[in-house]
Amino acid sequence: MAVKLALVAEEADVSLPTVSKVLNARPDVAKATRERVTQVLERHGYSIRTRPRTATGLIDVRIVNLDGPWSETVVRGAAAAARRYEKEIVLTVDPDPDDCDGWVRHALSRGTDGLLSVVAVPSEPARAALTEAGVPFVAVDPLHRAPEGTLSISATNFQGAFDATRHLIDLGHRRITTITGPVDQDNGIARLAGYQAAMMQAGLPLDDDLIVRARYGVEEGYHAVCALLRRDARPTGIFAASDDTALGAIRALREHGLRVPADVSVIGFDDVPYSRWNDPPLTTVSQPLTEMGAAAVDIIIGALQGRSAAVHTELSTRLVVRQSTAAPAVER
Repeated sequence: MAVKLALVAEEADVSLPTVSKVLNARPDVAKATRERVTQVLERHGYSIRTRPRTATGLIDVRIVNLDGPWSETVVRGAAAAARRYEKEIVLTVDPDPDDCDGWVRHALSRGTDGLLSVVAVPSEPARAALTEAGVPFVAVDPLHRAPEGTLSISATNFQGAFDATRHLIDLGHRRITTITGPVDQDNGIARLAGYQAAMMQAGLPLDDDLIVRARYGVEEGYHAVCALLRRDARPTGIFAASDDTALGAIRALREHGLRVPADVSVIGFDDVPYSRWNDPPLTTVSQPLTEMGAAAVDIIIGALQGRSAAVHTELSTRLVVRQSTAAPAVER
């Protein structure tokens, strides 16, 4: 038998272990290789063995970093949901947001009940391997629109940004700046669009000088405000597309002798745990981060139990008003 398999490996131009994986229906083989080896095996009279998927009790979760509370909060939600189903979370921290195929291959080789990836989506061959193995995959807040048929979950980024900007408008602000998130990512695009829609609905001009394109982060918010304050007319309100960005903006305003919210109101986006402890406590848009992690696990368990789910799910954001926003003292 071993000699015949060695001949199969030679004819298919693969290693003997690869032939064994295909014969035993192991999932960690590329689709094209599997098809080629299967054809050779069948010509030699072999039948591919069915490999029933057995529950492992594990759900794999991948995040890009643990530097901030955003991913941590999503993971906490996923972990709490997993406990309800008597599952354990296997957490992988990988700084590459674009390549998670190695993570998929490792999980399939070891065995897993499902995969949850924060922002990253595997390649088409990796997704095909998951489908073939019967292992559900869910992307949480993918950077770009998830490929057709890929289960994903995110927040209502457009509506949240609209509500944040509308809050400043309702307070009486007319010169409102936004410090955007990355406009090459879906969430950054949606938040910018929400700001623009609120301004247009209120009949306020869309002044490009009031749009500062940036990345999320404290330093980004700080440098954006420093640049804004070098211009002739400063804004009375700032919508920062993340809480980190908002905190950097507040630091810059204070260093320039401006008070929040007496001189400039600031609102963020995320409602990460430290936002309420800022001085002043930060008005923000609450993303349902814990709920997003939990919902992703719910979808994985539902798929394992044969229940269908919406391909894309959006959870509602919520405006949280604290002390960093107020009516403008003087209209500029």
